[in-house]
Amino acid sequence: MDTDGKDTPSALPDSEHLVPVDTSLLAPLPEHRDVNTGWWQELWRRHTHITMPLRQRGLKCDIEVGLSAFLVHVALPDDSYLIIAPPQEPASNRSPGDPEGWIVTRQHGDDHALFELIYDSTPSTDPGALGRPEFRNGGSASHLIEAIDQRLAQLGLLPTPTGSPLTSTAPRPRAHQARHEATDRNGPAAYVYGDAVLALTDRLNGAESHAEAAALLHQVLDPTQGLLGRLGEFFEAAGEKAKEAEQDDGFDLSDDLAHAAAEIRALGEDLHVAEDRMRSLTTPPQAHRPAALPAHAPPLPLPALPPARPRHTR
Repeated sequence: MDTDGKDTPSALPDSEHLVPVDTSLLAPLPEHRDVNTGWWQELWRRHTHITMPLRQRGLKCDIEVGLSAFLVHVALPDDSYLIIAPPQEPASNRSPGDPEGWIVTRQHGDDHALFELIYDSTPSTDPGALGRPEFRNGGSASHLIEAIDQRLAQLGLLPTPTGSPLTSTAPRPRAHQARHEATDRNGPAAYVYGDAVLALTDRLNGAESHAEAAALLHQVLDPTQGLLGRLGEFFEAAGEKAKEAEQDDGFDLSDDLAHAAAEIRALGEDLHVAEDRMRSLTTPPQAHRPAALPAHAPPLPLPALPPARPRHTR
């Protein structure tokens, strides 16, 4: 079976047609005996909206057996790897490739100290906890791919240059995803600049040290290249555009926008030492980090597919 064929969309759950891609540029398929089995090919088709854009970047992907759901394993150039998984505890009755949320971790088989949570859009199990920013994305594959793309670009682990857009083949949001985007009537791509700041916030939430948090603050507070400075320039430009109308309301609006720009610059001046103060903080000792997928969850069979057997040694 041609698992890279253009008829793949029909096998994806509730999907529309995928974006056409040049399959000659994709990372190769896995090489093991399961690739020729019907159950593996079915799983591969159900995860194409995840694997296809990553393979466009030269990243080798595979489908593996988790505790109670199937995982996408992504090999990285530095011998570390990504695990892209739906929630494992408690087990979900959703079909493979269509979870209520995704968890992405970066790990290394020989360096167990390397463990990074890159993305987590799964529902919170603590009703008293504040939701993570990405929680609203639910099972959206496009947001998942964007987060992976951004982090791997920061780490220099994308085989394909970042100038080549990472094409998402994710299906449009289904009914259970639409509620997360109810405030955006034009779709998730309508607020690309807000999403960029949200991604920066996500990185801050996931920072593992105050030094890393300080570096992110620098992105916002640098007086010439930082986000606040650029935002001030934006409001100044908007004010000049309002003046072009040569109307009284246009001049009034220009004054309001200029005042906003001044307030933003003043905020940056007030916070000019925040980066250094953040860097000087120390993190208290942390308890040992639990494994990404707890080992005590019993595997649950997926009724729509033949039982998956454990992965063989390559």
